[in-house]
Amino acid sequence: MMVRYERPYSHAAHWARRFARIAFAIFALSLAAHRFGPLTTPHFLGLVGLSGAFALLGVLLAIVGLARLWQVAAIGGLASASALVYAAPPLGFIGFGAAQYLTRPAIYDVSTDTVTPPPWLKVPQTEESWLKRKPTVTLEDREAQIVAYPGLTGRRYDGALDRVFQGVRNVVEKTRVGITQELGVENTRADLEDLAVRPNAGADATAEPENVPVPESRPEIALEGAIPGRRSSDVVLQGEWRTLIAGFRFDVLIRLREEAETTFVDLRVASRYGQHDLGIGAAFADQFLRALDAELLGIAGD
Repeated sequence: MMVRYERPYSHAAHWARRFARIAFAIFALSLAAHRFGPLTTPHFLGLVGLSGAFALLGVLLAIVGLARLWQVAAIGGLASASALVYAAPPLGFIGFGAAQYLTRPAIYDVSTDTVTPPPWLKVPQTEESWLKRKPTVTLEDREAQIVAYPGLTGRRYDGALDRVFQGVRNVVEKTRVGITQELGVENTRADLEDLAVRPNAGADATAEPENVPVPESRPEIALEGAIPGRRSSDVVLQGEWRTLIAGFRFDVLIRLREEAETTFVDLRVASRYGQHDLGIGAAFADQFLRALDAELLGIAGD
């Protein structure tokens, strides 16, 4: 007489898969709505937290299901494994953010010039909701930046302002920075009038010119001396950058300053929400400056 063994059914494993699927659906839909739709960052992070709670519950039940499979060969091994797969994206996203939060300084604004950071052309305004941040960047914040990112400094290039500006424009396009404000761009335009050749020039070298053009000084911008960190000869670009996957918004300001025979480039990056940028701002600034070094290869100075 054959004895047929009937395997027990693991309800925990199958509930684990249901909870993990819910978590994955919430995470995927909120991520898409934040990256490509109207969902704001505070609401996105709230939904990510909710998906993380469902995912964690799914993982705990999946562990119970796997334990039952090992102990009594309960049905539910595949359900437990799929639950772990569905729970991985939201928990991985939250885990990475938590690791960055704990290992990076609690700052939201980084600048290559920590003494006189480039001032915003238009101060970014946003509805912070529950992701509040300090209204101003303190000296302690700048000191924390120096300790955490000692290599984040401006770049000096042995080239004319217009040449470096063109390189900056190219890197702006490559890094997907959308420029919203500009100041002093006219300073980069070459004075072609000095290169123009008058008709019959050189016909009579001894003849005195009838009209001698008198060079005029470049008009000073009214902001000169009024705003620390800005000169009338500066070229300033302000724009917006978004991370590739999650779509977190950052404000970016690029300042070009001509000094003698060189051009100095400074960068400022600030997150839109919260007191902590998770190190993304400094990473983008470093990426931008390295790309600019490659773009202007051969004219970079110390």
